[in-house]
Amino acid sequence: MATIHDTTLTPSKLELLTGWLPRQSWYAGSGETPELVKAGGFRLDDPEGEVGIEFMVVADTAGQDPVAYLVPLGYRGAALEGVPGEALIGTSDHGVLGTRWIYDGAHDPVVRARLRALLRGEAKPQQQNVSDALDPTVIVHDAGAGQGVDVRINRVLRATEAEQGSPGSLVAGWTWPDGTAARGEMAAVTPR
Repeated sequence: MATIHDTTLTPSKLELLTGWLPRQSWYAGSGETPELVKAGGFRLDDPEGEVGIEFMVVADTAGQDPVAYLVPLGYRGAALEGVPGEALIGTSDHGVLGTRWIYDGAHDPVVRARLRALLRGEAKPQQQNVSDALDPTVIVHDAGAGQGVDVRINRVLRATEAEQGSPGSLVAGWTWPDGTAARGEMAAVTPR
């Protein structure tokens, strides 16, 4: 189960994402510096215990209307070999674990493998901020998708009224800066 340390991370995740997010092709901002707030998310366990895995939702309040983004994060104790340079969001000093290399989970093989396992019903989502606690609000619809699938991560999140997602989809929630709760499809299986 995920262990959450009550410590510092310098620079913070939001500080790192503020510089990284505008450089992404899917960024919906209009050129201004993002003003990010943590809006939600969940964690997954790495069975080997080597990679911290977090699916973080951040809301950008810089524009006229806030935009919610899903950023899967892989926290590692050493640099990850064989990924593009842009996969590295940055490094940060963790008060307990030391220097952490923080990667965009879309490029991290462990993060992607655990997301596929979740969509097959073989992994359990964990609460984002509580150690050793399942997150029952994260729902996988029609779990059990086979091995011959890939995963699409929805980077820009859209709130939906319907709780029922499409087959093979992952639905979870976040909170807008005004306190309004929202839910939407965060990821889904796609054929290879």
